[in-house]
Parts: sequence; C-alpha cells; structure tokens
Amino acid sequence: MENFKITLNKIEELLPYIKLADKPKIQLLNYMPKDPAISMSFCSWETYVYPMLPSTTRHVWAVKISTQLEEPRYVVLGFQTARRNDLQKNASEFDHCRIRDVKLFLNSQCYPYGNLNLDISNNQYAILYDMYDQFQTAYYNKEVEPLLSKREFIDQAPLIVIGCSKQNESLKTGPVDIRLEFEASVEFPANTAAYCMILHDRIIEYSPISGTVKELV
Repeated sequence: MENFKITLNKIEELLPYIKLADKPKIQLLNYMPKDPAISMSFCSWETYVYPMLPSTTRHVWAVKISTQLEEPRYVVLGFQTARRNDLQKNASEFDHCRIRDVKLFLNSQCYPYGNLNLDISNNQYAILYDMYDQFQTAYYNKEVEPLLSKREFIDQAPLIVIGCSKQNESLKTGPVDIRLEFEASVEFPANTAAYCMILHDRIIEYSPISGTVKELV
C-alpha cells in the first residue's frame, strides 16, 4: 500500500442565491415590520457541584435559591469518589456510596414523601431504579426501554432522580429554596463529590427581526 498526503490550501463554498419575484417580495416586506414573536419551549439544565463532602453519614446541601421562572421539575443527584483528574478512572461513571435515603426540599415541601430505605450492599435499590425508569418515560413522553439495565445502573450510574413536577401553589408565588438532605449507611469516603442537576421548563418569545428575547416561564 502506497502512503500519500493531501494538502488543502483553499476551500470555496458555493451558496445558492435566491431572488424573489415581485409578489412574494412585497409580502415579505410587509411581514418584516410586524416582527412577530416566535414562542419556543425547552428544558433547561443546571448543574451544581459540592466538590468535597465531609466524612459523615448525613449531610445537608443548600443548593440554590430558585426564581419563579426556574421552578424545578426534576432534580438528579449523583456521587463520585476520587474520579476527578484521575486518568485511570472513568469520569462518566458514578458511585452509589451506599446511599440510604435522599430528601429534596423546595422550601418546606418534601420529595419524595416517604423514605427510600435503600440498602445497596444487600441489593435493595429497586425503588432507585424505578425512579430512574419513570424519569426516562416522562422526559421522552412515551414508554421506552431503560437505557441501562438494573445491574448496569447500580454499577455505572446510580443516580437519584427525584420528580417534583407536582407543586402546591405556595411555590409559584416567590423564590424557592432548593435543599438536599441525604444519608448513607457508612461515612462518605474521602474525596467524594456530589453533583446536582436541576431540570426546569422554560418558554421564551424570540423576535427574529429585532433579535429580542423575552422570558415567559
């Protein structure tokens, strides 16, 4: 096989030029001054990091104070032990750290209502996998097969997915204090970081001519 090398010194891109007839041109010129707003809805993701948890079995993390426009719909919590800046470890995987219970507080409202009562060392984590499965179904708005099997989930991505879409009216009238309380069966290992991802719905109006963006929700 003969080796060869190709060197590109210049690249030209030919774009088609469209010229409107008089009638559609007049329609377009009449449409532009109106500058109609285009409504766009999407799911916004925010990630917060607690870089080093203390060596304790219980911890309270005041994540943030959310505005009325950023009411969370889902909160995802995960832990990583000694994975940062270590090329020998997969930074995309998470550790369960023998987590036993997690509570999300939006002001005084608690999610989930009951205790998780996890015992991962004895393979008691079915409720954790069910929370992950329900989130996947709700996010894609259809029944889908879980991306990870139950074994893959606990070994590679034991994430705690807390749904908080159902909120009382008191959370819609002012800022929301987002707080996480979690408990493990043993003390969190050294160099353990906690990651919190908050998902909330957003709706904006975009005016393409003026370029203005207005936040609605």
